[in-house]
Amino acid sequence: MKILQILVLLVVVVGSPSLARSGKPNIIYILADDLGYGDLGCYGQKVIETPNLDRMAAEGIRFTQHYSGSTVCAPSRSALLQGRHTGHVYVRGNGSLQMRRDPLDPIFPAALREAGYRTAMIGKSGLGCNTDDAALVLDKGFDYFFGYTSHTAAHFYYPPYLWRNTTKVKYPGNSLHAGDHYSSEVVTGEALNYIEQQKDAPFFLHLALQIPHASLRAKEEWKAKYRPILKEKMLPERKGHPHYSYEREPRTTFAAMVSYMDHNVGLILNKLKDLGIAENTLVMFASDNGAMREGGHRMEDFDSSGPLRGGKRDLYEGGVRVPMMAWWPGTIRGGQTTDHLSAFWDISPTVRELAGAEEQQDTDGISLVPTLLDKGTQRQHDYLYWEFFEGGGKRSIRKGPWKLILFNTNKDDNPKAELYHLGNDLAEKNDLSKENSGKVAELTTLMDEVRTPSENSNFKLKSER
Repeated sequence: MKILQILVLLVVVVGSPSLARSGKPNIIYILADDLGYGDLGCYGQKVIETPNLDRMAAEGIRFTQHYSGSTVCAPSRSALLQGRHTGHVYVRGNGSLQMRRDPLDPIFPAALREAGYRTAMIGKSGLGCNTDDAALVLDKGFDYFFGYTSHTAAHFYYPPYLWRNTTKVKYPGNSLHAGDHYSSEVVTGEALNYIEQQKDAPFFLHLALQIPHASLRAKEEWKAKYRPILKEKMLPERKGHPHYSYEREPRTTFAAMVSYMDHNVGLILNKLKDLGIAENTLVMFASDNGAMREGGHRMEDFDSSGPLRGGKRDLYEGGVRVPMMAWWPGTIRGGQTTDHLSAFWDISPTVRELAGAEEQQDTDGISLVPTLLDKGTQRQHDYLYWEFFEGGGKRSIRKGPWKLILFNTNKDDNPKAELYHLGNDLAEKNDLSKENSGKVAELTTLMDEVRTPSENSNFKLKSER
């Protein structure tokens, strides 16, 4: 009888992915592109409907003080993948550059692969900006890649081709702004197929979505949903397109894109449940930076930054504070909201710990595992730091409730300073720099201590030129 009981137990354990592999959870990290802090219902959005992401937040944990790696795409993704802030990564801005091959600029998916994970990046590559080097994705730690390598190419939702590993998948019916293969649909389908194929082994999937970054393009069925709600007057017809598409219904289209993105996230969550692996899969969702003002979209139309000041390309809160949620049925207790101060560079130590991978020695991050699992003591950041090199250059640091922003740092030896107390002034309306010169000096000194000079001449401060 005991032998029969043991055999039955073995069958149950081996046949159940959640039990057999409970020590190594699957990990899916979904990244939206230019989604503002206030663009989701669970973060206060009143018009655009996002039921799947709202459900993800309700069934998991929602972060209210989570920060992106930067205020634009390429450096933000570098900070995410390298587990370091922008004062330590190589790619500190957008442009025709990419991460260097190993052993330089190592990224955490390589460590997960060494720990027995299959690794994939699907969507928009985070390893550079305006480059077309698909082999780099495979060289840096991903087993599989499908999508865009060039961020400029990712401005278009009907591309002439996407990469599958190092092979171009061509779409001859596409012409950038129109065609028969809508990239968001193609990318989501690829992700669903990948999950299906990997369901019997621990995997890490970085699903990097285009939406809602311009160009503004959405399928008719999703635009139709918002026409009676927004009652938008169509803009006059116009021949040709600028770089971004010309959209006669920009508000309607933006809302449709965000809802369609939400729908696709729902497809991912439902796929995990259908395969019986949801309880062994951690899903995280965030945005690469704050709300955009591009392609005909105005972030004011939907209060995309919520209570925050600014948006993309700002170092005000609206440029770098982003939505972030984590969902893991049966492991993360649902209905939680945390104000724990966290940032993109925390993701590397977090997933390494969960995967049993090698610890990162040079990370600026702190594992979020105690917060996610509601166990143990969560370490706190002493500071968060950013530097950005467009528009004359900006630097920012947050220490406790205090936040300092320096402007024109590429050109001035004594850049203009603004100081805010976020505990009393979340909207950053009251500059306290003049009456707190000591705090400005303290935080300016700390800024210089926590970074290293860039090895790329495009990202040097005035004092380094």
